[in-house]
Amino acid sequence: MSNLQVTAVTKSYGAKKLFEDVTVNFTPGKRYGLTGPNGAGKSTFMKILAGDLDPETGGSVSRPEKTSVLRQDQFGYEDIRVLDVVMRGAKKLWAAMSEKEALLHLPEISDEQGSRLGELEMIIAEEDGYVAESNAGALLVGLGIPTAAHEGLMRELPGGLKLRVLLAQALFGKPEVLLLDEPTNNLDLDSIRWLEGFLCNYEGVLVAISHDRHFLNAICTHIADIDYNTIILYTGGYDDMVEAKSQVRSRVEAENAERSKKVAQLQDFVARFGAGTRASQVQSRKRQIEKLQVTVLKRSNIERPFIQIPIKRPSGKQTLTIEGLGKKWPDVTICKDFSALITRGEKVAIIGGNGVGKTTLCRMLVGELTADSGTLEWGKDVSVGYIAQDHSDAIPKDTTIDDWLHSHDTKAYLQDIRGLLGKMLFKGEEGQKSTAVLSGGEAVRMMFARLMLTQPNVLVLDEPTNHLDLESIVALGEALMKYEGTAFVVTHDRNLIETFANHLFVFEPGVGLIDFRGTYDDYLAHREATTGGKKKGRA
Repeated sequence: MSNLQVTAVTKSYGAKKLFEDVTVNFTPGKRYGLTGPNGAGKSTFMKILAGDLDPETGGSVSRPEKTSVLRQDQFGYEDIRVLDVVMRGAKKLWAAMSEKEALLHLPEISDEQGSRLGELEMIIAEEDGYVAESNAGALLVGLGIPTAAHEGLMRELPGGLKLRVLLAQALFGKPEVLLLDEPTNNLDLDSIRWLEGFLCNYEGVLVAISHDRHFLNAICTHIADIDYNTIILYTGGYDDMVEAKSQVRSRVEAENAERSKKVAQLQDFVARFGAGTRASQVQSRKRQIEKLQVTVLKRSNIERPFIQIPIKRPSGKQTLTIEGLGKKWPDVTICKDFSALITRGEKVAIIGGNGVGKTTLCRMLVGELTADSGTLEWGKDVSVGYIAQDHSDAIPKDTTIDDWLHSHDTKAYLQDIRGLLGKMLFKGEEGQKSTAVLSGGEAVRMMFARLMLTQPNVLVLDEPTNHLDLESIVALGEALMKYEGTAFVVTHDRNLIETFANHLFVFEPGVGLIDFRGTYDDYLAHREATTGGKKKGRA
């Protein structure tokens, strides 16, 4: 196993310097989480590690030949068998297998070609080629792709499953270096748990970007944090890094305060006796002042929004009553004879695999879709605030941030709107920014500013963590925990679920939508107990 060595790497975009003169050594057997806020340069640094992007003059990256990268070209293999897409992750093996197949299809084989076939057989054996299909199949099953789909073509899979195949491709073939940018995207909770187990047994160099705090805490032995225009290594998971980083900065700030106090005392002595007879003592104090230089603290680029959603008035105690609800959309049974009672202040996490109907359920909650059977009835004085998973249509492209927010409360003063935007990290005159040029993260933060302005007593949030960085997700979890209204939240982020949820709507395969009163840990314990320790479905 070889190291992944980064030497004197610098990267800027225009006047913005992401990182400067970074030298870091990633060693086998260690698993690194690459962290930093949106815009810090995580994906850029990952592309430099992968060789997809060159650093500025003078910098270099040394990587072993067997470096595997999670690609996102989900439509690049449409007419290829799913198992073959996975096996292409082992480039040397795939090249040998393809050459062997071509030689075997020749009408006649020369002595030289026969000798070459022998060489290829040796390569295939060394690369575990004779168990390649079974190994690829095991990866696919672990990532939630049913065995029946393995022999089919990629174009027969939905988009979310195609991305899982590409993840299996990256994991395949025992790479020496594994580079994963957001590997948990499009994975359900059980697949994430499987991936954690796989990566914790991985023996090479792992570098992963993820907005899933629980995932980083579970897999990482180290954190490589992009901040202060450099990369600093910390031992442990994400929470360990946050604590260590805070302690270092607090210690330096305390030392600076003590030094500043001492310098002020010495300067006072120099000012009082500088022209007197105590010249030697004055010179001694001056030398002490020179030695007591305050450590310059660079400004951190980490910022956390302040999300606090008050309610204008409480809803009735029985906030939502569902009786015998049935829905099929378009050909997927979302629920059948589903009943639940949600009371004021309950926080409901809606969890389940991709394509089971979580978004459809949200659209039913907010009245965009009607039930096929049964009733869904809101209680007294309910006001609903909704953030859709695809909220592009909710924000017109021909306005500004200020004007869009003002349209939701025409009585609000500009300074109130600017105050909310400031809490959501829109600074100064950024309220005049056109909505047509918003990034994904900016659009989500603007939607939260709208909720803070309109103050609904029920929230329906469909994958609200999409496009948010870790700091913003932590802020959201704290806000949901403190929110006095009722919340329904679709998410795959376990840390977020564990932070706020006291009630679950779970889509269980083979069972359907179930109502579970309790936390996610309670649900896992219940599932373990009722299935005799065997994993049931992919909740």
